[in-house]
Amino acid sequence: MMDLLLHTCCGPCATYSTEYLIQQGYAPTMYYYNPNIHPYQEWGRRKESLEKFAARKQLPLLLEEEYELSAFLQQTVFHEQERCGFCYRMRLEKTARKAKELGVPAFGTTLLISPYQNRDLICQVGGELAAEFNLTFCDLDLRPGFRRSQQLAREYELYRQGYCGCIFSERDRYYKPKQKA
Repeated sequence: MMDLLLHTCCGPCATYSTEYLIQQGYAPTMYYYNPNIHPYQEWGRRKESLEKFAARKQLPLLLEEEYELSAFLQQTVFHEQERCGFCYRMRLEKTARKAKELGVPAFGTTLLISPYQNRDLICQVGGELAAEFNLTFCDLDLRPGFRRSQQLAREYELYRQGYCGCIFSERDRYYKPKQKA
């Protein structure tokens, strides 16, 4: 088994991702670092959901307890159209640094399960960081398990969110401007 530090955004995305990675010969340690998630209550609900899943499956979990929304906003303000790239880099760089610090040879992310995320950009950023930190980036395509992850989340009674997490995605999901006549 290869040790893997797995950036984990939430419990539902961790369900299938960890199951599949274990089948592929990885020993994942989940790592919760998500400064993009807004509001703070949402950040907490996702963290609690992940803790519940980790306890249920007896999987290791590392938590970054600091809520670093300001750092995320400072990087994305005036760059709304490129915000996802900034967000991927911010979270994956912290994961790569933590993997290096812990002596874990590989890192990855549960973001690769979502059909709504930019897989190519995530893999590009992950590859660049792997080269920079002399690590391996696990770029397995987890998207075929997306529906199963949703099913497992329901079975495990995990909180399931309705948007990516950032203030911009929350707006895009829920705010529908009135059409002018």
